[in-house]
Amino acid sequence: MIGRRPFLAGILATTIGRSAASAAEGGAVSSAQEAPGTWRHALTLLGDPKYPPDFKHFEYADPVAPKGGLVRLGAQGGFDNLNFIVNGLKGDLEGGITQIYETLMEDSADEPFSSYGQIAEGVRIAEDGKSVTYRLRPQARWHDGQPLTVADVIWSFETLKANSPFYAAYYQSVSKAEQTAEREVTFRFDEAGNRELPQVLGQMQVLPKHWWTGKDASGKPRDATQTTLEIPLGSGPYRLAKIDAGRSAVYERVDDYWGKDLPVNLGRNNFQTVRFEYFRDGSVLLEALKGDLYDFRTENVARNWATSYDDFPAVKEGRLIKEEFPGRGTGIMQAFVFNLRRDKFKDERVRRAFNLAMNFEEMNRQLFYGLYGRIDSYFYGSELASSQGLPEGAEKALLEGLKDKVPASVFTERYRNPVNDTPEAVRANLREAVKLLREAGYELKGGQMVNKATAEPLTVEFLEFQNVFERVILPFAAQLKLIGIQSSIRVIDQAQYQNRMRGYEFDITTSNWPESLSPGNEQREFWGSAAADKPGTRNIAGIKDPAVDALIEKLIYSTDRESQIAATHALDRVLLAHNYVLPQWSSPVTRTIHWNRFSRPAVLPKYGGSGFPATWWYDDKLAAKTGAPR
Repeated sequence: MIGRRPFLAGILATTIGRSAASAAEGGAVSSAQEAPGTWRHALTLLGDPKYPPDFKHFEYADPVAPKGGLVRLGAQGGFDNLNFIVNGLKGDLEGGITQIYETLMEDSADEPFSSYGQIAEGVRIAEDGKSVTYRLRPQARWHDGQPLTVADVIWSFETLKANSPFYAAYYQSVSKAEQTAEREVTFRFDEAGNRELPQVLGQMQVLPKHWWTGKDASGKPRDATQTTLEIPLGSGPYRLAKIDAGRSAVYERVDDYWGKDLPVNLGRNNFQTVRFEYFRDGSVLLEALKGDLYDFRTENVARNWATSYDDFPAVKEGRLIKEEFPGRGTGIMQAFVFNLRRDKFKDERVRRAFNLAMNFEEMNRQLFYGLYGRIDSYFYGSELASSQGLPEGAEKALLEGLKDKVPASVFTERYRNPVNDTPEAVRANLREAVKLLREAGYELKGGQMVNKATAEPLTVEFLEFQNVFERVILPFAAQLKLIGIQSSIRVIDQAQYQNRMRGYEFDITTSNWPESLSPGNEQREFWGSAAADKPGTRNIAGIKDPAVDALIEKLIYSTDRESQIAATHALDRVLLAHNYVLPQWSSPVTRTIHWNRFSRPAVLPKYGGSGFPATWWYDDKLAAKTGAPR
């Protein structure tokens, strides 16, 4: 299960690889207090929800937080589309534009598996587990004053599923949405047992049917399947007030927002104005922060964290604050991704050879200032990682049931990345890489690795949209050259990059997959065979593996936490054993730097990092000392 509202979820960052939000997650099983078939105020996977039906606000939100002020957020890239239905939003625009909409439920950021009513005042899961019904609040309104209706929910579901590869995979098991009472919408499932599916549907952004099926100012019918720069209608706490296409987007707080006093919203959405500023280049984006052109940065470049701030006067004066926040409750796979659709990457021995050639230890010393650890799991950093020990119990039983479809190594050895911590280890790993390439049908001729059958040289292009990766790839390219592989790097703008990725036109690129503590339906789109050839999915690698498909289904339909963990561990082991990606690096903390104009609640969300900017607010006294934003 994945989170869905990055704009106010504290992930506004320029990252190595594309960021993605990962919020508090869960599944829909009955709690100890609420049996199937009864109306409830919340959905949760484990036990009872933390907050009772009459709760006033989330503990990590201050209900008397002042409203007002400006927060400016920086993003790399640009945008040429305001329709998030169409795959192609750029930079952090999707995070902003989705904030004008609302969802049926709102996740709690201090629980791993709970969500509470927002558009919906109640939710009921059928006793047979094959449907879920949401009852809408009568006061829900669009910004034009029209009521938010069941028809909007049904149209949103049908439109998203029909036009978005992500939602098509996410809602694969939802067969129908229909109105079953005046304010009730029922989603029907193909089969019972998909425990998180009711809650997944609660995360869906609801769109205005009457607006999208109407006409624009020129009288032309709107088309939800096409890109547009027309400012869309929303129902949420912010409206998009103004854009400068590709450069900036300004969101204004809706003072008469219908849901501002709901318990899930009290103490949140405190800024009057939220402005995104877009910068084409990562180095310019960094300097723009120092120049006070935006307010908050999540720093994922180790060199910047180690060298770019401490001597800066504003940091020394306390006007610019460096701060680390623990990362809890999520996992991550960030990696160089091989395009398995290309013949040269179909043999896993070739893919493993690339890993053997990459000297992470030297990168960490020379480039990353020792700030990173090497990723060794698709769920790195969480209890769902399989990186300790060999499979046992339920996990082993799952793998044995697929024994003819999984590598034998999953039973005898846990996955390990090569270690290049000494010159001797580097030489040994390079020799092993050459050995594997020879076994895969290559040979060294004149210092170049060539295919024995076709005489075609083994060459690769790294495709990126952030030039920060040049300093990482160049030393990697030097190592590859030692084993006869010629490589190059191409850095293109983000719009071009998205178009290339939508059609899977690349050799190797960088991507990441943030993982929640409750993985589920999204795994089909991440790694499932059905997503491999669909344009624009997150199965960037093009994985088509029957064992992976089977384990994803076991994971989705697991009946309790123990079986969920077992299925996740098994899935992790199989993905790792095939060397589908070349794992990169990560850190257990989130490093941030921000201008000292803001205050925040005393309690931070357990699973929400800093909570910025969702629960922070503009502090006039701090701003007077720091200086007002431009």
